[in-house]
Amino acid sequence: MYVCKTLILVILLLIAPVSRASDDIEISGLVIDRTLTRFGKDFAFYYSGYWRDLTFTQGANVTLTETVFPQAGTKLTVEINGTLIYVTHFGRRASPVKERAEEAVLRTVDYLAHIQAEALSGELAAGGQ
Repeated sequence: MYVCKTLILVILLLIAPVSRASDDIEISGLVIDRTLTRFGKDFAFYYSGYWRDLTFTQGANVTLTETVFPQAGTKLTVEINGTLIYVTHFGRRASPVKERAEEAVLRTVDYLAHIQAEALSGELAAGGQ
């Protein structure tokens, strides 16, 4: 029993510094895929391929979420850091998935450029005072 308590104490002491250090780690530039259907998975494939080619994704995480509506198709949303930027609908039949992924990436680029422009103008305004 004493050996077991000592072993647990040693494990807790080894884990404690790791958990404190993990507070300083930030992971960004991810595409989180929460799609369910073939259309959603294809959309995620094309979107993440375009996302990898973007160079200014630091600090931005994208979440692709799909909601299935039986007999009606699916609704797919794209969020960046929790902000909804794109919504599309896929019917039950063939849809232009690649074109919609391209449209979503263009909206993503526009949104990220807008955020960076706001940050830059805020820095310039603060520096001018």
